Amino acid sequence: MASRMTDVDGYADGLAPDARAAFDALRRIIHEVVPGVAETIRYQMPCFATAGRYIVHVGAWKRHLGLYPVPTLSPDLEAAIAGHRAATDTVKSMYRTSIPDDILRQLIIELAARLPSS
Repeated sequence: MASRMTDVDGYADGLAPDARAAFDALRRIIHEVVPGVAETIRYQMPCFATAGRYIVHVGAWKRHLGLYPVPTLSPDLEAAIAGHRAATDTVKSMYRTSIPDDILRQLIIELAARLPSS
């Protein structure tokens, strides 16, 4: 995992090449599907938010990206990520067998849609 950083760019800069590539790809997807998304560091990992509400935290580990918290999703999406569930509220995207981009897009869209409106 990257060393403690105060901003997301610094966090990304500290990642190993495989982790950086996976993180950058996920970061692009988040920005594509949630226009104006804000980035911050929370719990020593990048966190993406909109309208002051947190969508997802992302931790880069030795062999995977962890996405937290990811509650139970719609049945079709839950089936698509079932092999990537690590715990009730955790999804792992391994660097060698990452979650396909279209599934990640659906995941972020669903997480953002579940946020309470202001």
